[in-house]
Amino acid sequence: MPKEWTGKQERQYEHIKDSERDRGASAERAKEIAARTVNKNRTRAGQTKTAGKTSMRGKSPQQRGGQRSGRPGPKGLTRDQLYNEARQRNIKGRSSMNKGELAHALGKD
Repeated sequence: MPKEWTGKQERQYEHIKDSERDRGASAERAKEIAARTVNKNRTRAGQTKTAGKTSMRGKSPQQRGGQRSGRPGPKGLTRDQLYNEARQRNIKGRSSMNKGELAHALGKD
């Protein structure tokens, strides 16, 4: 781990690495994912000397993780995530909607 990382960032790295290993990623892939996540968070917090354009815009790794991107199976937000957003926007009839209907009502289809 780089010496610039704080203790909290080192713990975050280890936690992400262990989680990825539990999900079946190889040791090298788990290390890469963990390091990229910690480094992107450091960049967004202004703790690095240089920052790439994509590191500073868009969603943080924590927000993006809920979208289940880059894995087999269903893509996009879960039905519960869509429902919570519909509730925040006060969309009527949301409780009887399925995932596709919620996505359509939110304009995410």
